[in-house]
Amino acid sequence: MDTLVLSHAFEPVARVTWQRAVTLLFAGKVEVLEEYEDRTVRSITLALKVPSIVRFLRGVRARRPAVKFSRENVYARDGGRCQYCGARVARAEATWDHVVPRSQGGRTGWDNIVIACVRCNQRKGGRTPAQAGMTLRSVPVKPARLPDAVRFTFVFANDAPPSWRQWVQSWRYWNAALEEEEA
Repeated sequence: MDTLVLSHAFEPVARVTWQRAVTLLFAGKVEVLEEYEDRTVRSITLALKVPSIVRFLRGVRARRPAVKFSRENVYARDGGRCQYCGARVARAEATWDHVVPRSQGGRTGWDNIVIACVRCNQRKGGRTPAQAGMTLRSVPVKPARLPDAVRFTFVFANDAPPSWRQWVQSWRYWNAALEEEEA
């Protein structure tokens, strides 16, 4: 049983164990927004409903971590545009393409993945852009940082409590870190 943690600005930032949420509560760092109605923790002198959603009372200084390799971040790096024809691609319709196909030794990583529309991805198939007679609009590289205007999409996970629904919609698919293959 986990607890959803929101920033002071009501944005989802983490999913922690209920024990960690209670520790943050007793430390005075969070407030409880919702509780599990059917879950109670008891001690000799105290009965406490298990928190379902907590919110930080103060802003937490965010350090800038390295940009993780995820579908959302590749989409942001490429500006939501097909890297072959330049057409704007809706997030739900975007495909990611291995510039050098895996069948030809291409790796899955920042320097070999681009966003492509379905038409261009199918046209290119299992060939390199040169073999398919196509050109890349930009060379794929690992970005040092992403644009500040990146919009994150959240997905409601099947194992998440119903009380989280208003806070989380499409998180796992777009923001989960993807494994990069070693060269």
